[in-house]
Amino acid sequence: MAKSAQELAKERLARIEAAMNLEEPDRVPYSGVGGDVIPAYAGITHHEYCYDYDKTRQALKKFHRDFPSDWSFAAGFTGVGVPPLTFAFADHPDVNAVFAMYGTVHDLLGDVCTRYPGREIGENCSPQFVGGTFMKPEEYDLLSEDPVGFIADKLLPRICKNLETPRKAMATWVRLGMEYGKISAFMQGVSEDMEELGYPSMPITMGMAPLDLIGDGFRDVTNVMLDIRRYPEKVKKACEALVEPILKVGLALKPLGVKLAFIPLHLNEYLSPKLYKEFYWPYLKEIILGFLKEGIKSMVFFEGRHDAHLETILELPRGWGIAYFEKTDIRKAKEMLKDHTCVMGGVPISLIVSGTPEKIDTYVKELLEDVKPGGGYILTTSVGIAPRETPLENIRALANAVEKYGKY
Repeated sequence: MAKSAQELAKERLARIEAAMNLEEPDRVPYSGVGGDVIPAYAGITHHEYCYDYDKTRQALKKFHRDFPSDWSFAAGFTGVGVPPLTFAFADHPDVNAVFAMYGTVHDLLGDVCTRYPGREIGENCSPQFVGGTFMKPEEYDLLSEDPVGFIADKLLPRICKNLETPRKAMATWVRLGMEYGKISAFMQGVSEDMEELGYPSMPITMGMAPLDLIGDGFRDVTNVMLDIRRYPEKVKKACEALVEPILKVGLALKPLGVKLAFIPLHLNEYLSPKLYKEFYWPYLKEIILGFLKEGIKSMVFFEGRHDAHLETILELPRGWGIAYFEKTDIRKAKEMLKDHTCVMGGVPISLIVSGTPEKIDTYVKELLEDVKPGGGYILTTSVGIAPRETPLENIRALANAVEKYGKY
């Protein structure tokens, strides 16, 4: 007899929580793919996926019904954000800036740091974050003295054409407020659809490493890498000043029952172990521990190769959260972090895009033989965004292989 949606959700949540708690569930949890393949499967353009809430909701429902997994983040991401926008509201926890993920908001803001399908790029291209240099090096002191005020008053008018003057900003905020009502209804609808399909409710908040926020949203990556050489103490002071607003924004969702914070890393791969431990890790560690103190674990996406910095994770308390690796040797990570940190990842997205079901089956079998023992592992692809041309049979093969070889 088929399981009810409630039974499925309970079963899936138990798997995820067991892995996070460094235990062995009944089977290795599997977090599914998303991205461009979702609108492609629904027969809509990526432009529609970023701008038409009704079509996006139906696309998400169709994909998650036909390609089930234990856990999915695809329902929450249909665009790219404008990092400074969220943190400009750090002193106002009742304001939720999640709308920064949608193309409609890109249009209303007129931001110059992202590109959206059907606007600056082709209608079937993924949204892109291109960043820019919006802060001068001599402004580090202003950032450190009043990070939220500096972001709101100085950076946003430079980044968003429709916030350039007080008069334009007034109209833009009113329009954003009206749009947010539509977005809230859309998000509620998607949550109801996922519940009907048996997915567990796991609300997630966001966090950032302070140096990433400076590099992504303020100075751009090249300049911030130069800044740590030219103005090392000013950069450190700014990173420390940004810890509090980053935590404030993340904790604003705590009343909604949030138990997990997603923290994507960007500059980790570009720093030597010495620079990582001096400019990056101390402040990221503060963010993770700050969330943990409030009962919120973190899921840190260690982009690129993080092998050189793996040992720093052991400085965190046992069971602090999830270490999601992109290109890091997952076997090495699992061995080093076993019984301390839940490890996530392991399947190259290139294998799903260009491999065959047979190759995927063999790969997963061999991977799980090495990393499954002892629990504390969630299987997923190196990145969760699959391109439009991803063979659907490969996505099914991945899920089938986990079911076949993942049982404890």
